[in-house]
Amino acid sequence: MPELPEVEVVRRGLADHVLDRTITEVAVAHPRAVRRHVEGAADFAARLAGRTVTGACRRGKYLWLELDGAGEGAREGDDAVLAHLGMSGQILVADAGRADETHLRVRMRFADDGPELRFVDQRTFGGLSVHPLVPAAGGGLLPAPVAHIARDPMDPAFDLDAAVAGIRRRRTGLKRALLDQTVVSGIGNIYADEALWRARLHGSRPTEALTRGQGRAVLGAAAAVMGEALVAGGTSFDALYVNVNGASGYFDRALAVYGRADRPCLRCGTPIRRDAFMNRSSYTCPSCQPRPRNPHP
Repeated sequence: MPELPEVEVVRRGLADHVLDRTITEVAVAHPRAVRRHVEGAADFAARLAGRTVTGACRRGKYLWLELDGAGEGAREGDDAVLAHLGMSGQILVADAGRADETHLRVRMRFADDGPELRFVDQRTFGGLSVHPLVPAAGGGLLPAPVAHIARDPMDPAFDLDAAVAGIRRRRTGLKRALLDQTVVSGIGNIYADEALWRARLHGSRPTEALTRGQGRAVLGAAAAVMGEALVAGGTSFDALYVNVNGASGYFDRALAVYGRADRPCLRCGTPIRRDAFMNRSSYTCPSCQPRPRNPHP
């Protein structure tokens, strides 16, 4: 699924285009797109009709729209539309007269007759659902299904020392800990590899052997690389990740290790190594990121 920079690009687009607009009609073209809304498609549409979008919010890789009395004055129990983008989900802003996308799953129309909001999902792994806002483990109010998600390194309230301590308490490999959204959110496979390369650390380093300085370094690197990716509009390897206007990001051109197997390390020239990792891939420089003597399995 998209990582923090890609989701933040979409959130900003939603804030620009749908904030303070009232929904008049919701059409669900495929029930799988609202399968996480257990009351069904008809209830999903009814819950949104007549509601005003008051906030476009994100924590880590999770995105939601707050409704009616939420936003700055968000209260526990207020409704929010949680968006799971999955592997191919797109939230697009489109003029009403524009032809429907091939994989259009949900359409929202607004009282001002302005641009529609469309949820498009080729693989239907993503979806939309309505949930109450509840107190989150990391503070603040989040939609109930994601209330366990920790703050991310780009959150103004992110506690770096607490996140480092949380990683060091784990008994796992460092990369696995970085991908654990209950410890620190927003970091996925791409930016974990990039942050580890910048910090000169191998992902199999045992977290219990990580020093506080190394923990601060890798999380600082994650924040830096995600900030740079955000400026570039995110990372797009295919046409499935786009912003609300349908444009792709181009940070893939600046990646140092991810997807660069057998190409020279930009720092030392050693060929980049690709290894299987949790049904995905990890990319490292064998010279800059030596594998620890006692790696975590």
